[in-house]
Amino acid sequence: MGTDTRGEGAGALAEVDETAFAGLAERHRRELHVHCYRMLGSFEDAEDTVQETFLRAWRRRETFEGRSTVRAWLYRIATNACLDLLARCRPEPARGGEVRWLQPYPDRLLDEVPAGDADEPEAVAVARETIELAYVVAVQHLAPRPRAVLILRDVLGWPAKDVADLLGDSVNSVNSALQRARAGMREHLPAERQDWTGGEQDAGTRELVRDFTEASVATDIGRLTTMLREDVRCSMPPTPGLRVGRDAVVNDWIADGFDGMTGLRGVATSVNRQPAVAFYHWREADGAYLPLTLDVLRVSGGAITELVTFHADQFPRLGLPERLPAGGAR
Repeated sequence: MGTDTRGEGAGALAEVDETAFAGLAERHRRELHVHCYRMLGSFEDAEDTVQETFLRAWRRRETFEGRSTVRAWLYRIATNACLDLLARCRPEPARGGEVRWLQPYPDRLLDEVPAGDADEPEAVAVARETIELAYVVAVQHLAPRPRAVLILRDVLGWPAKDVADLLGDSVNSVNSALQRARAGMREHLPAERQDWTGGEQDAGTRELVRDFTEASVATDIGRLTTMLREDVRCSMPPTPGLRVGRDAVVNDWIADGFDGMTGLRGVATSVNRQPAVAFYHWREADGAYLPLTLDVLRVSGGAITELVTFHADQFPRLGLPERLPAGGAR
């Protein structure tokens, strides 16, 4: 993907009224939102930043001179809005493997992003893989400017000169930042990263997710243990505490009393282009199963290599039912 291939809005925007401007900007909302999400790791922060982007764009519309497309101009504003937010709110990048502000991204909203060129399967794979949680988490460990350079160059395919112009830097500085960012990503991405295909879930993965759901509903820890890779990682943002290793994860489940739970139901779904299971817990007073947690799985080599668990407050955004009736779905 280059900086922009859409020849839209090449004229000045100073004469455009607010309604027309909103229509021009709105067509890019979802892809800008995904861009900000990669930068920030938080769905809510991305939402706020896109709103800030549109506000800045409207106020500065006279600065658009048509040397690029409106889409590229909006990406410039969005990137700077993200950098401003990071400077205000997160002076230090993520530490210790945890990203406590991490939030899931609904696949149904990712489907709204314009599809890549079918003749460019590599671009399609990049778009898919760089929205997965492991990638988003790894990006959060980079300092803000190298993070922006990496996403603009490696995800969006911007030329170094365009990135340098955006950041007010030299091409040499951008290339140097990109090399540092790539090195940082290698430290934090899973070892099997190069084996990811960016394709749909295969039959083995679907079967594993079904087994995981059934074993979880039955609170069969022994069965669940067999599905975990020895070096599995487990986190529950925003709750602190990263568990690494099968024994640590299983011991934590037992300590939390998971093996004694009853009245669970599971609904298969997907977020961040990864398999996920939404769990519901029976509440007698409500006469229904109510949201409990969402487990997002990373599967490699037929085993679960990472579990990211989100709280029930994420269910409405993900389009999940607010309750399941007695008898539920699994």
